[in-house]
Amino acid sequence: MEIIWNPQEIESKSMKIIEEYLTGYTFTSGQKAVVKRVVHTTGDPSIVSSIVFHPAAVVKGLEALRQGADVFTDVNMLKAGVNDNKVRAFGGQVCCGVADAQTVEAARDWGITRAAAAMRLFGRRLDGAVVAVGNAPTALFEVIDLITKGTARPALIIGTPVGFVGAAESKELLVEKNLVPYITVKGTRGGSPIAASMLNALLYFEGDEKHV
Repeated sequence: MEIIWNPQEIESKSMKIIEEYLTGYTFTSGQKAVVKRVVHTTGDPSIVSSIVFHPAAVVKGLEALRQGADVFTDVNMLKAGVNDNKVRAFGGQVCCGVADAQTVEAARDWGITRAAAAMRLFGRRLDGAVVAVGNAPTALFEVIDLITKGTARPALIIGTPVGFVGAAESKELLVEKNLVPYITVKGTRGGSPIAASMLNALLYFEGDEKHV
């Protein structure tokens, strides 16, 4: 068995292997970049058929990020997985309020989760931003509610909450409502690593956002 030690070579070979699993799919170049990063992160080619893109998701996401949009995450694990240097290079910042004292108090007063309370407190700051929800379906439900009420309209939602209570339902609602561009994963699968991989794929993408 040959062991490959060079990290760039490992990633390059992995991406070539993943490319073979995408035969028969009609992803755009931008969508393919996202899908390949998700498969690389999960090691699970079967997830490809569960990834759902709003038609404008990649274009609007790239446009927002490159114009310096802020990124808001539901949990610190997801925030830690996002390439902060890339976001800052474009002029934005990565924000997560789940552990803030104000969020803790608001969640208690409102009787909701801290992840949802953080999104409610961000409110109009989400307008034009990229929102990434990788863990808490309640945070995604809250963001959808904020959009419905006209409080904020994110440029893109990356919604991949994981689990057996509310996760699949929150993602189904995101697609059903179709209020803003989104990228999601159907069913119970998801998680912060997947959301981070999707966001990083957009940050790393070097193509023209008008042709993705």
